[in-house]
Amino acid sequence: MARRVVGEGMRSYYDQRAAEYDDWWLGRGVFAGRPRPGWSDEVEALVAVLRGLAPAHTLDVACGTGYLTRELPGEVVALDQSDAMVAATSERLPEVRVVQGDAVPLPFGDGEFERVFTGHFYGHLLAGERERFLEEARRVGGELVVVDSARREGVPAEEHQQRVLNDGSRHTVYKRFFEPDELVAELGGGETLHAGRWFVAVLS
Repeated sequence: MARRVVGEGMRSYYDQRAAEYDDWWLGRGVFAGRPRPGWSDEVEALVAVLRGLAPAHTLDVACGTGYLTRELPGEVVALDQSDAMVAATSERLPEVRVVQGDAVPLPFGDGEFERVFTGHFYGHLLAGERERFLEEARRVGGELVVVDSARREGVPAEEHQQRVLNDGSRHTVYKRFFEPDELVAELGGGETLHAGRWFVAVLS
């Protein structure tokens, strides 16, 4: 059986973060005073891109609280390793099948989906983990849509960040930032759906 990706520290961090995860999207809590010019407009633009995809039987890997899951057209199955994230998505989207499970190995059959989607997950994978995830994504689905953080001036391609949750706990998180063309190439080809200051979205 394939080994899991993402270490226990990262898993624990996202489980603890579930209750406050949407603050990042909505600019609340610790993000309320953080300068993020154009953020809200770009979130709206990203949502419009996702809504504009052709409807498809879609697997959302690392769905989090379901913030982007709800924008995916077609029949959607949502997956996350975190019990707290699964509970949040189930509450937000009671009509969606939400599964607690790992990205590697994915608990689904070969070719079970037309599309695999993942938002702000791929950029947390280490070298070696990325390839294994892509193999699994290609195994269970046809096309792959990846949304992640854009590289901008003053931001490195990768870093280990120190993140603090509302309870004061500190967590080390590995994070990558992407140029759209580089991400397309890394995924083996495709097209850029969105290229902004804050987000990139790629269809492969």
